[in-house]
Amino acid sequence: MIRAARPAARPAPLTPQTFAAYRYCEAVTAGQARNFAYGIRLLPADRRRAMSALYAFSRRVDDIGDGTLEPAAKRARLEETRDLLDLVRAGKVPDDATDPVAVALSDAARRFPIPLDGLDELIDGVLMDVRGRTYETWEELKEYCRCVAGAIGRLSLGVFGTVPDAPGADRAPHYADTLGLALQLTNILRDVREDASGGRVYLPREELAAFGCTGGLDRGVPEPGADFAGLVRFEVRRARELFAEGLKLLPLLDRRSAACTAAMAGIYHRLLSRIARDPAAVLRGRVSLPAREKAYVALRGLTGLDTHRAARPAAGREEAR
Repeated sequence: MIRAARPAARPAPLTPQTFAAYRYCEAVTAGQARNFAYGIRLLPADRRRAMSALYAFSRRVDDIGDGTLEPAAKRARLEETRDLLDLVRAGKVPDDATDPVAVALSDAARRFPIPLDGLDELIDGVLMDVRGRTYETWEELKEYCRCVAGAIGRLSLGVFGTVPDAPGADRAPHYADTLGLALQLTNILRDVREDASGGRVYLPREELAAFGCTGGLDRGVPEPGADFAGLVRFEVRRARELFAEGLKLLPLLDRRSAACTAAMAGIYHRLLSRIARDPAAVLRGRVSLPAREKAYVALRGLTGLDTHRAARPAAGREEAR
């Protein structure tokens, strides 16, 4: 169970090589993860660096899965990445190694109790993509979401830690995992046309069939008689339930970690609300938030408003908008 927000021993200062490796990871994060970058800028420098290292490694795994290599080559590259993770786990990556992501991740793992097995789960999830797996039921899709997003929530918790003696801290990994599921389901809804165009359909087949949406998503024109809006709103309700459970994590975190988490979750929750208001928008293009709205969500996180809301008893809490 993750409790301490920081290791007990005073960490050694960064070497020039490690500092440069972190700078590389921060540049990757800033350039490729705008929503994530908005959240982690609220963290202290050491945690922000560690989160950037986690993102840069995760981005490498995702890029292999989304790239143009043949499936066999992708599988080989992913297993090579797993071998690199084994070196990180064993503490066998020196500061002067030529791979800045491995150097930064190794340093982060020494400074924080990061459950690196979560990155193995991420690799497993991307391998599901490479094999072209489809999902018959929500339970099957949930397994995939736990690998590619729930694991990221648990990895992040390793950097954040929980407030000492916080009531219910033993539930923190469950909440982090559930919040990751909420974010991933939102991603799936946002990218439904883009994914279908690439031959990937993530929504459960039994639910697609129930709403008559078994084809046409890649063209942005569901089949005649399809209730696409009904399907989207059904999935939105599920995602909101996951958000409500996952956001119970916030009161267990210190102020800045809670602000970071609230900012990232808040951006996706607002995306979900936009999708709910106009389900067909996801068939016309990618739904996104303007920079000013993301900044507002980050400010809300800093005020602690979302943390106080999450701490209220569920019966007295209104749905966040």
